[in-house]
Amino acid sequence: MKRNVRILLLIAVVTCFGWELAGDAQAGGVRRRLTIRSNPPGALVVIDDQEIGYTPVSTSFTYYGTRKIQLIKDGFETLTVKQAIQPPWYEYPPFDFLSENFAWSEIRDERAIDFQLIGQQIVPTDVLRGRAEELRDSARRGVITPLPTTPELLPAPLSAPPPLPLPPPQGPYVPRGGPYLPPR
Repeated sequence: MKRNVRILLLIAVVTCFGWELAGDAQAGGVRRRLTIRSNPPGALVVIDDQEIGYTPVSTSFTYYGTRKIQLIKDGFETLTVKQAIQPPWYEYPPFDFLSENFAWSEIRDERAIDFQLIGQQIVPTDVLRGRAEELRDSARRGVITPLPTTPELLPAPLSAPPPLPLPPPQGPYVPRGGPYLPPR
């Protein structure tokens, strides 16, 4: 029994302080890196409203999830994408604790996303003037410009879903803090 306790204590000490005893050796863990490439290259990359750089560009990240990625380049349509970045199997509980804290070497999770930019549509001047005159004439007549009817341009409804019904009570009701007792 004493011997088992000593062995467990030794394992705990080595586990907790093993990296300190190893000197400058760094513990493992997961290093996450996201690379954005575009065709043509040289587009400004903005991830979650933070400028990252010009393609091809790489950046590290901490959390998985959905990211808003924007690519901006003169002469091309601005591209905005909601990109889901799914975690690998070793980043789900309980494996994430082990891979982040007890990996003997560094684990690299490198993701690369490629985008194709579309050339900007240049509207001829006479068509643009025609649309402007049409809008000006309708405003002078008091006609209101109709709202967009396509589903992707309409705002999301603001109503909340109906509340779920409460389950039926089971057993006698006892308020929080115990039953009420009148003063004596």
